[in-house]
Order: sequence, then structure tokens, then C-alpha cells
Amino acid sequence: MLKNNNPMDPLHGSIPISPSLEVSLINAHMAKKSQPLTRRVLWIGALSLVLGGVSAIVANLLVRLIGLVTNFSFFGRISTEFSSPTNNQLGLWVIVVPVIGGLFVGAMAKWGSKAIRGHGIPEAMEQVLINESRIPARMTWLKPISSAIVIGTGGPFGAEGPIIATGGALGSLMGQLIKVTTDERKTLLAAGAAAGMAAIFAAPISAILLAIELLLFERRARSLIPVALAVVTATSVRYALEGSTPIFAMSSIAIPGIIALIIYTMLGAILGVAAIGVTKFTYAVEDFFEKLPIHWVFWPAIGGLVIGVVGFIEPQTLGVGYNNIATLLNGNMALNAMIALCFFKFLSWSIALGSGTSGGTLAPLFMVGGALGGIIGTVLSVHFPEFGVDPRIAALVGMAALFAGASRAFMTSVIFAFETTQQPHGLLPLLSGCAAAYLVSGLMMRQTIMTEKIHRRGVRVPADYGSDYLDLIPVGAICSRNVIVLEAAQSLIEVRKWLEQDTEQARHQGFPVRKGEHIVGIVTRKDLANINLRDNLTIRDCINRPPLVVQESHSAREAADHMVDAAVGRLIVVADNNLEKMVGIVTRGDLLAAHSQRLKEKNHL
Repeated sequence: MLKNNNPMDPLHGSIPISPSLEVSLINAHMAKKSQPLTRRVLWIGALSLVLGGVSAIVANLLVRLIGLVTNFSFFGRISTEFSSPTNNQLGLWVIVVPVIGGLFVGAMAKWGSKAIRGHGIPEAMEQVLINESRIPARMTWLKPISSAIVIGTGGPFGAEGPIIATGGALGSLMGQLIKVTTDERKTLLAAGAAAGMAAIFAAPISAILLAIELLLFERRARSLIPVALAVVTATSVRYALEGSTPIFAMSSIAIPGIIALIIYTMLGAILGVAAIGVTKFTYAVEDFFEKLPIHWVFWPAIGGLVIGVVGFIEPQTLGVGYNNIATLLNGNMALNAMIALCFFKFLSWSIALGSGTSGGTLAPLFMVGGALGGIIGTVLSVHFPEFGVDPRIAALVGMAALFAGASRAFMTSVIFAFETTQQPHGLLPLLSGCAAAYLVSGLMMRQTIMTEKIHRRGVRVPADYGSDYLDLIPVGAICSRNVIVLEAAQSLIEVRKWLEQDTEQARHQGFPVRKGEHIVGIVTRKDLANINLRDNLTIRDCINRPPLVVQESHSAREAADHMVDAAVGRLIVVADNNLEKMVGIVTRGDLLAAHSQRLKEKNHL
């Protein structure tokens, strides 16, 4: 009648051998073993090679377009040469130029797509998290053109933000035109975005890390390899078109002493506090614009007015300002110039970004952080020379630490500063300074400058990327081995009466069913309680599906995926050395209970 598969149970003696499963059932309903890599990676990798090359060419075209708009707007000439608007001779008319750019962008946002507003990375993150990485095709041209207009008319943004967004849009478009999975489309989006960053800065490793920390939210071989291939291609194209000189070429620096290293760490902590202030002020400006009794189409023009006024006072704030970052890192900027640049660049950039215009955050944060670090480093080197503080290293740490604190892209910040300067002696202060900034920012601010916007829309953004705990646990370690087996020939009314006795054995939620020595299915209490089933039916008649199977060596994650795919709550567990032998059953409850050890490891002192 009711049999128990547990050899320690007194009922076990009535079963001559353990129940088994037919080989055909096992082959048809066994859980799949997960594979880190499949042949699909070859196809996605090939697509990423093409995507990397295209993104690099688009990046080059964007830089040329910015140069064209800049030369026409500030110097009245037709040229695609990348130039700074700093030395313009417009006088007070310089105030009007960014306003005109803002009007253009407002019109493009209204009649093109509102998604061009902002700096691009939060919008890409949102598409990855809630929209299956689907970015509208029109963004592949709306974002670069709108950004070129804003930056070319004096906007205090870098070219990297728009090209990251454009590269991501190209990858998403490729993933929509070609038959791929949602995961593969996300990989292509991240590959395009990373390729865009690599093409602008010639910083391939930090571009990959940016994709991991801000777009992929994982580090898996099947996504990492295509991203790396795209970045290698983009960087190679960049070298061929523009050369391999570091974008922020820096004179050699010495290995810092212990006291100096401690100061650089403290500097990082200060920049972490500054990152909190930068983030909060930027979104306070955005909130201010939201309350204005003026249609949002005109907000970028208002932001452009601020850009123009600030640019008239301090021309160094106009445009991308990559040359300013290089000047800071080489210690060639006077203290009063650094103070002016730090204040006015931050004011111009934060108000412009808050107005909803199209631009980026990376270059402005690097410049403000570099200026702030340079200010502190210069003061210390003059008044406390015995500390051995180098203002150039202080600027380097400040540049990276502000971005690390504001974005929480820790490894991206460190490696980016190294790749763009090629100064290996800067790595140690960069690590300590960025770690301090990350720590302070993480303790004092929940969201980041990248996530606050989409968090307000109800999107949850992963903050930590740990290994899947269920993937570490074998099914054999969590399955229930005290399994109650029903006979297929038993009558339904007999089993119902047994369940009503509410014995310990009868309290299970699912029961394997055997015919002879073979398991033929599983029935649940819900199946047995179905009032539409007549009492004279047998248990075999109550089976809705064949038994789904998992091996002892399968991971709990693989078991969970098998349950989700089949919409069931329990699986038969078979022995690794004998697939026909049932050794237990694993349920959803077992999977949840497996997390108890994780919580213990996390919380127990």
C-alpha cells in the first residue's frame, strides 16, 4: 500500500529494491546541465567584432561632428577639426550660442525622442533592466546628433557619454534585427557601449569594466568575451585613425611614500563626500526644473543660458575640456585657475544636466575631481613639503575618486585613470583613494549619480554582483531522502482517507507514484484533493505529467531552472552512478531552505 523509500524507516522492509525510473523517462525529462560557454558565443562574438568596428567609426564621426558644430558656432568656419571654443572672440554673443543649441535639442526631444535627454548611461541601464535591452532604432542617430549640437555650442560635456549611449543603441538594434536571446541582446548592447568608450579614450580594459559594473551586472564568460572582442576592435580602429598616444599624456611620476599614500587615501575620502554633494545637487537642480511653470522643451535653452553666462565668465568651462584635464594632471594650472575651473565647471555642468539637455557625465566629473584634487595637493605641497605630496598625483586621484564615489564604478575608475595616463606608479594611490571614496559614498548615499534617476521611476538596480549561491550547492545536499511512495493501483478514496489521518508521513505535499518497480509520475495533495475526481479512480489516473528528474550532482540553480521551465514544484532526484535509481525528491521549499546557510554566513558573528 503506502511504501517508504527510506532504508532507515521500518516500512522499508516491504520494498525489495529501491524504486527506479525508466531510461526513456530519464532521458526525456532530465534537468539540463548549465554550460559557461556554448557555440552561440562564437556567433555573438563575431557580431561583436563588427559592432566594435562600427562603434569606433561612429565615435570618430561624432568627434568630427562636434568639431564641425564648434568651429561653425564659435569661429564661423567650416571644419571638422576638433577644437576648443575657449579662444572664441564672440564677446557677449557667446551667451547666445548655447541657448540656440538648447532650443535645437528641446525640439529634437519633443519631435524625436525624449530619451535623448540626460547623459545616456542611466537610460541604457533602464533598458537592460526592464525592457529586454531594446532601445529604439532612432536613438542611433538622435543621440549623437543632439549631443554634437549641445557640446558643439559650448555644452560642458564630454563626447564619451553620447557615444556610449549610441554604441549601446547600435548593439541593441543589431540584437533586434538578428534572432538572439534577451541575454545575448544585453551582451551586444554592452559590447557596443564599451566599444564606444574605448574608441574615445583608447582605454579598453576600463571600457570592459564599465560594461560589467554599469550595464551587464554580471561577469560571465558568455558576455565578457563578446564585449572584449568589441573593445579590442574599437581600440584598434581608434589607433589606426588617431594614434595610440594616451589621451591624458602625463609626465612621469615617482612612487609615493607612505605618508603621501595616507594623504592620497584621505583625499579619496574627501572626494567621496564631494561625490555625494555633486550627486545630490545635480538631482536637486533636476527637481527644480520639474517645478518650473515652463514646458520642458525650453529647459535645455535655460540650461544653455547658464552655460553661456558661465562660459563668458570662465571660457575654460565651454566644451569637452579634455585639454584642461591634461593640464591639471601635468601640474601646469595655477591654483586660482584650478579653483575657478572647479567651481564654474561644476556649476555649468550640473545645471545644464539638470535641465534635461543631451550630454555626458564622465569628462565633467573627471575635470571637477581633478581640479579639486589638484587644489588640495597644491596647498599641501606648498605648506607641508615634508609630506611628499605631488599635486599631479593628487589631481589624478581626485579625478578617479570623484567618479568612483559618484558612480560606484570602482574598478573602472582606477583602471581608466591608469590607461589614459600610462602611469603605473599612480596605481597604488588610485586604489587607496578610490577605495576610500567608494566606502564613504556607499555608507552615506544609497543611490548613485547613475541610478538615482531610474530608481525614482521604480527600477531596482543591482548593487553587488556575487556568485549565485544556489549554483554552489548540489541537489544531493538539500533533497529530502525520506520519500513516501504511492502505488499506482491504489484507489483515490483509500489515499484520501490516509491523508485525513494527518500522520507525519501524510503531511508531505508531493508523492512519487510507482508501478511495479518503476516511478511513473508525481501527484500532489492538490491533485488528490481535486473535487472533480471520482473516488473510484486509481492514483495512476491522477497523474498529470511524467516525473521530472534531476541528478544528485546537479546544482540547486539547475534544479530551480528546471522547475520554472516546467512550472512544477518538485523533482525526482536520481543517483549519479545509477540514473534509474530514485534517491529522493527536491522541492521549492528545499531550495529556499538552502539559503539559510548563506544568511548564517552573512549575519552570524
